[in-house]
Amino acid sequence: MNRTDLQKLANSRIREAQILFKAGEYSGAYYLAGYSVECALKACFAKKTRRFDFPEKSRVLQSYTHNLRELLKLSGLSDELEMAQKASGKFAAGWDVVCRWTEESRYSTWVKSDAEQILDAIVQRKDGVLPWIKQYW
Repeated sequence: MNRTDLQKLANSRIREAQILFKAGEYSGAYYLAGYSVECALKACFAKKTRRFDFPEKSRVLQSYTHNLRELLKLSGLSDELEMAQKASGKFAAGWDVVCRWTEESRYSTWVKSDAEQILDAIVQRKDGVLPWIKQYW
């Protein structure tokens, strides 16, 4: 899987999450919405890997996580995140909502308000997490 694959996957998962939300399938929508952010952050990490470099094993192994905060650090976007959070309280609140998502979210039942909140935090054009990540992937 390469950076382009991860970008396509992020876009597909957020579209699927929106379709599930409209169909009233809130648990699936919640899970796929968070998964789209995971894929987007992994695309940012992939961008930092140079084409002919042999990557550090520990860094590669660390990238096999589902923890969004860890993926953000591995992507080298911590400073950019801090600036974006200072610039927009709405973005900062959205990032916090998104970071409540975990891989284990797929085993939980989520209601409409949960799915609506995470989708809103991810897709908003001005302060959404996904549009922000796409600047760096």
